[in-house]
Amino acid sequence: MRVHVMDLGIGDRLKNDTFNSYGLHVLSRGTILSSQEISKLLLHQVEYVDIEPKEHIEPETPLLNTYSVDSLQAIKPLFDHSILGTSTLFEEALENGYINDEIVQDTFIPLTNEIKEQRDVVNLLLMLNGKNDYTLQHSIQVGLLSYFIATWMGYAEDEAQLIGKAGYLHDIGKCRIDDAILNKPGRLTDYEFRMMTQHTIHGYEIIRNSIYPYSIAIVALQHHERMDGSGYPYHLLGSNIHPYSKIVGVADVYCAMITERVYQQKRDLLSVLKELHEMSFTKLDPTITHIFISHMIPNFIGKSVLLNSGQTGKIVMTNNSDYFRPLIHLEDHFVDLSMDHSLEIIEIYM
Repeated sequence: MRVHVMDLGIGDRLKNDTFNSYGLHVLSRGTILSSQEISKLLLHQVEYVDIEPKEHIEPETPLLNTYSVDSLQAIKPLFDHSILGTSTLFEEALENGYINDEIVQDTFIPLTNEIKEQRDVVNLLLMLNGKNDYTLQHSIQVGLLSYFIATWMGYAEDEAQLIGKAGYLHDIGKCRIDDAILNKPGRLTDYEFRMMTQHTIHGYEIIRNSIYPYSIAIVALQHHERMDGSGYPYHLLGSNIHPYSKIVGVADVYCAMITERVYQQKRDLLSVLKELHEMSFTKLDPTITHIFISHMIPNFIGKSVLLNSGQTGKIVMTNNSDYFRPLIHLEDHFVDLSMDHSLEIIEIYM
């Protein structure tokens, strides 16, 4: 059955190999069409294709490890349990001066094991945004994201778990920071900022008093250091920053940016990644940041967007030449933001 590309539907199967006007092979016979494949046909200016009649298409077996909204929601109770456990962890660290590893094993490790196969990391992190205490919620988010980044970089599972744990404990020193400073809704004074920077040293001391390896303590100390020496507490240059600290540093910045707080407005998620990309040339490790972005961007495919024109649509394909200006499917046509610079994404609906 011959069909115009604009009339194709998700799940249609190609009857024949498809070529563009230059004779280049675009898609193979038998391909089950998703929005990405349809976008590819449009980009190659293919107008008509032959598809199998619907009754001839055997239902596909769902992809393993693909999480639905329901599976995301199933993680929520475990996250809520982790929030309570993390609160106890901070309280005991302040009182005793060391970390109770039993609490870590009970609160963070089960959550890490549960999300190992999660693919939509964007939705996962946003779902874990809530009305909880920022420091507690942030600790869990950074731990999970640090674990993901480590696996994307090729670290073995045991080491990725260790890096995730380092991310989880990176802010433990904040248990010693006055709540009036920690939760201040406005800009900190110079004195208050100096006090806040001490959480890195406090965290290092607390972890060194615990049973953890030095690499976890050094992350607590260095996660605010920056490649250009502009960070704190010691203004280290990139070559002197521990690799784990660089990973957690990227996770820490991203999770802080996507969280809506009293003094921080909600921002669209692509602009956050774009800002991280810009920081990779000065403050954040470029290799880690670019690996992180390249794995996050595909999560936006299929998400609904609002454009500055007032139009709404869905992201159907990202552009390798410009991650932040994807192909958008509007109601009756497609628009490539990498070609039309008059249009901008102002909000993404997850």
